[in-house]
Amino acid sequence: MLNTKKYDYLVVGAGPYGAVFAHEAAKQGKRVLVIEKREHIGGNMYTHVEHGVTVHDYGAHIFHTDNKEIWQYIQQFAEFNGFQNQVIANYKGELYNLPFNMNTFYEMWGTKTPAEAQAKIAEQREEALGSLGNRAPSNLEEQAISLIGTDIYQKLVKGYTEKQWGRKATDLPAFIIKRLPVRFEFNNNYFNHRYQGIPIGGYTPIFEQLLDHPRIDVQLKTDFFANKEEYLAEFPRIIYTGMIDQFFDYQFGELSYRSLTFEKEVMHVDNYQGNAVMNYTDAETPYTRVMEWKHFDGASDDGVSVITREYPQAWDRTKEAYYPVNDETNMAKYKQYAQLAQQMQDQVVFGGRLGQYRYYDMDQVFHAALNLVRQEFGIPKDYQFVE
Repeated sequence: MLNTKKYDYLVVGAGPYGAVFAHEAAKQGKRVLVIEKREHIGGNMYTHVEHGVTVHDYGAHIFHTDNKEIWQYIQQFAEFNGFQNQVIANYKGELYNLPFNMNTFYEMWGTKTPAEAQAKIAEQREEALGSLGNRAPSNLEEQAISLIGTDIYQKLVKGYTEKQWGRKATDLPAFIIKRLPVRFEFNNNYFNHRYQGIPIGGYTPIFEQLLDHPRIDVQLKTDFFANKEEYLAEFPRIIYTGMIDQFFDYQFGELSYRSLTFEKEVMHVDNYQGNAVMNYTDAETPYTRVMEWKHFDGASDDGVSVITREYPQAWDRTKEAYYPVNDETNMAKYKQYAQLAQQMQDQVVFGGRLGQYRYYDMDQVFHAALNLVRQEFGIPKDYQFVE
């Protein structure tokens, strides 16, 4: 017997989607059991503190959004600093500002005005892609060159992207590069969003508050698949945030994901790289970026800095799935799984990045979870979750 307390909901996964839903369901008077296969809550947003430094265990997480409701919602649980992500790219020892902006163009070509930079990009685009005519770019390489020319593509996009995805840029869909803005102004802020920051003290305290409710129980190191049939038999409603293909026993084959590994190191210096995030954009460096955590909030013990190197890797069933590979082949396969999910909608909701096989920023996950709460409990769309 797994549903010993007559829970109304089983939430599989203690990341943002599951934790937000559990919190709001409990406020609606429902009893919720949250199970999590890892030994901690918070999903990939999990943080811990060592040597006075708040370390993000699964890569840098900067909260950024234009959604005022979501910004107000998360601020109930933490005070945020005003951190803006200003990334430095390191290409074989040459340093460039990211995202692509007038600083980048000056560092690359010496151009000083938007007109000069636009002319340089147009010249390189025409030389490399003149044969396209009116055809839209069909892969990432063509898309990137059409946006920023061949020089920036070769130094700052190609190697990094091919490491990230484990595939040639010509084999990747064009839409991936659209996530990186191009600006003809001197602005190094990686994101354009109105609200940006990092919670003081890290993200874990947010999840502790979300799940601290008398009607919520949390079981860590608990694998849903060890007792899948029993959970399905005993729980009337399940919010599932794991991999959708795994839920259905990979019956249409595995969906493709990218995985990551992280290498943390304590450096006995006050300042290791002078910036929060440095991307390594050459093909030869095995990691994609290095995070120096003290630069996110300025907090650290004297004489100590903690860094993390991030390595992309191929996914298999023994590894964590981080990024869905949303190409045509995988999306066709996902649609088959989505049809099976639709047939189970009276009992199981598939949510989050893995449950819906799509890339979500953090604010989008919070928004999706609150939309589910509205739908599940008949709450009006204009209802404000923050008093």
